[in-house]
Amino acid sequence: MKNLARYYGPENIKSWRTLALAVGAIGSLIMLGWALVVPAQREQALRSWLIGFVFWAGITFGSLGFLMLQYLISGAWGVVGRRVIEAATRTLPIVVILFIPIALGVYAGTVYTWTHLPPDEHTMLQRGIFMTWWAWIARSVIYFALFGTMIGFLNKWSNDQDRTSSAEEAANLLVRSSRFSGPGVIIWSLVVSFAAVDWVMMLDPHFSSTIFGMLFIAGWGLSGICFIVIIQAILSELPPMNRVLGKRHFHDYGKLMLTFVMLWAYLNFAQYLIIWSGNLPEEAVWFVPREEGVWGWIGVILIFFHFAFPFLVLLKQDFKRKALRLAVLAVFILVMRIFDMLYLIAPSPRITDLPHGSFPISPMDFIAPIAVGGIWLWFFFGQLLARPMVPANDPYFESAVEHGKGH
Repeated sequence: MKNLARYYGPENIKSWRTLALAVGAIGSLIMLGWALVVPAQREQALRSWLIGFVFWAGITFGSLGFLMLQYLISGAWGVVGRRVIEAATRTLPIVVILFIPIALGVYAGTVYTWTHLPPDEHTMLQRGIFMTWWAWIARSVIYFALFGTMIGFLNKWSNDQDRTSSAEEAANLLVRSSRFSGPGVIIWSLVVSFAAVDWVMMLDPHFSSTIFGMLFIAGWGLSGICFIVIIQAILSELPPMNRVLGKRHFHDYGKLMLTFVMLWAYLNFAQYLIIWSGNLPEEAVWFVPREEGVWGWIGVILIFFHFAFPFLVLLKQDFKRKALRLAVLAVFILVMRIFDMLYLIAPSPRITDLPHGSFPISPMDFIAPIAVGGIWLWFFFGQLLARPMVPANDPYFESAVEHGKGH
């Protein structure tokens, strides 16, 4: 089989890793110091940390979805990008660690308003044991366990493929991963939906939406593909990936970005339309603060810059073939993804008594994603260096590389 030593990542990644850790450590210390020095800001600090956690964890979980998707559809983009996608999925351990402050906040009753609702309140009566701190944490543990199982098997079989001594054995491992990914995608969709409800929708215990989980399937999927594009575009200028990646690969990535941009917009519009037409107070009240003041403007920004602008740009075929331009757009979309998390999380009811609709944007809302992101990227770059950058023993690797060189 092929010599994999020549496919390991460039040394530049080590310096990127050091910088990411420094940024993450400084940001985390600012958040911790702020919460300790100003006790009244602890709820805000945890709320902001939740924004950063949901955004970066979404890249991990979105990448897991794409890892299974590329096994199912056998696209060249998935073969050449598999190791970047796998490295993103293997950030799950650091995601679990980054989740600990939120779990402690739920235990202490400083994040979600439902932890302060009286037992005889109608929501608490209807949901019973579901609305207890220990059940919430237990469900989160189950989500991480299910994600971890899928990530563990797929990464193990991929690693085993690198060690194979025959093409037949490598093909068998590929078939095994493909068969696992079919039911895996279904389980992944369900777990993402449940996690989105627990971690975000339950910020407002009186709100419910049957489409809420699908918003995160589309949103986290979009975050995942945008992150993959950025990393691949950077690596395409460096060995060994400059010998692997071609413009047709990025064209395929661009088409996936366009698909998920449209899906995200469609699902958000569908949720709004259904709730508006139903005109039920317990549902409509969720949109009231999001249509007022600064939140209304953020909603407009999301319509034009999370959907309309990327949609129009990605319609251009030539644009999708240029790696650097596509990566710049991917960065822009990820910034909009942070605004989307802010829009979903920040206006929700708070434990502290604030007038309706007067939910200010705190500087911590922007520091937290940087802090969480620095730590996440440090771990990601370590995983990226741990294995060859491509699955060179994959039976379709050579044809996938040739695909990228086409016109």
